[in-house]
Amino acid sequence: MTDPVNRTILLLDIEKYSDRDDVEQAYLRRMLYDITDRALESAGIDERLRLRADRGDSVMELIDANASVTALLRALLTEVPELLRSVNRTASSSAQIRLRGVVATGYVAVDELDGWVGSDLNHACRLLDARLLRAALRERPDDFALCVSEGVHTGIVRHGHPGIPADDFHPVTVDSKNGPLRAWLHGPVPHGADDHGEGGGAPAPDCSGESPAPGAASPTPRTPSPGTAERTGPSGVTGAAESTGPSAAAGTAGAAGTAQPTGTAGATESAQPARAAGATESAQPARAAGAAAQPAGAAGVAAQPAGAAGVAGAALQSP
Repeated sequence: MTDPVNRTILLLDIEKYSDRDDVEQAYLRRMLYDITDRALESAGIDERLRLRADRGDSVMELIDANASVTALLRALLTEVPELLRSVNRTASSSAQIRLRGVVATGYVAVDELDGWVGSDLNHACRLLDARLLRAALRERPDDFALCVSEGVHTGIVRHGHPGIPADDFHPVTVDSKNGPLRAWLHGPVPHGADDHGEGGGAPAPDCSGESPAPGAASPTPRTPSPGTAERTGPSGVTGAAESTGPSAAAGTAGAAGTAQPTGTAGATESAQPARAAGATESAQPARAAGAAAQPAGAAGVAAQPAGAAGVAGAALQSP
């Protein structure tokens, strides 16, 4: 593999190429090569200053670093749209050619199989394949959509050279499997694209995997069932004492005459007369058998298994 060298990267891709038949694809490839060659020649970039790779529906050009990037951008913004209009004017509806383009700079190496290697080249390819750039071309009446890398914008576009209106470029963030890529789109930012512009668009997705799933709701507190009173014991743990249901009344029949001190949960019915539970004379023994009054804040009668057992046994004693 050769040492990486600095190159200007030009990528051009045909829209909806795979929807055409073989005859139309062959025609579109000839038009793509012709438009590319004429645009580069108008920028003063001949075959000695560039290296081409054929990708079927797209073309990749590695351009010598000494070639003018300003002249290349000017040709892409003026010559290419004119060439596309001229070609499409005489072509059938099924042979219309529309292009997406990317201009970037970076270091690229060539391996022993004549393949191109470099992270800057990979980033340029991600920009070319971005949903945002595809949507931009779809929404435009023109036949060309161009995106430039952050480096090209910083070094060339933002300075407002003749034929390169800086105000026509808008910052965008393109999502890729390598993370968000910042770039600059020529012309309006499309609406509803998965990628987004930076003028109030959605932020780039969090890649950490720590964001909540879409639509996830925060946990809701547990609602007590009917007949259940929530209380907090001395340890801070919330407990529930059944106090008003029929089964709860049967389980504490012998303690019906026992009144709990203020703050004791689960004894809301214990102040009723003892005769209502059939234990007229047994309230005192029952109290002594395990239904003694608990201090304030202590667990309720229904929560004490031993007390409940003593109460039930006392309720069966006769006077």
